[in-house]
Amino acid sequence: MDNNDLLIRLRYALDIKNKDMVDIFKLGGIDLSKEEVLKVLTKTPESDEEDDDSIWVDHEDHEDYIKAEDFLFESFLNGFIIFKRGRQEPKPGQPEVPSLTNERSNNLLLKKVKIALQLTSEDMLEIWDLAGVTVTKGELGALLRKVGHKNYKECGDRYARNFLKGLAIKYRK
Repeated sequence: MDNNDLLIRLRYALDIKNKDMVDIFKLGGIDLSKEEVLKVLTKTPESDEEDDDSIWVDHEDHEDYIKAEDFLFESFLNGFIIFKRGRQEPKPGQPEVPSLTNERSNNLLLKKVKIALQLTSEDMLEIWDLAGVTVTKGELGALLRKVGHKNYKECGDRYARNFLKGLAIKYRK
């Protein structure tokens, strides 16, 4: 799954309106118009291919498409935290804007959504359970660890997809 697909699924799962998407991007430091946000949320035919990294996508053929690069995706997630919880005053010596990481998008999604929605580990396990996937506390801890930690585990597309599916079941009633 690419970042655009993650954004589309997150937006659906939490029923985020177009105006709110624009506001969230703005809170994350990215100025996009409503039309540009809709282009980010456009699915290309190639993005329907499940887990096939061998396909090279020529996005110039899709004029209604803006690729969500890692910085755009992470900025959105940072804005989502501010949107849900409010802006936090930086501590002395701390930068006002959080620095961007080079972390895999799926792991980043889990961490930032957990913070934004104030989910506990038990809440996250319940969300996966709603989607029909069993994740242990140890696996969850490994997914939420910092890159470079000896127990860090990359979050696969299956876990991310089912987490978003569980969010949709929980939040879209």
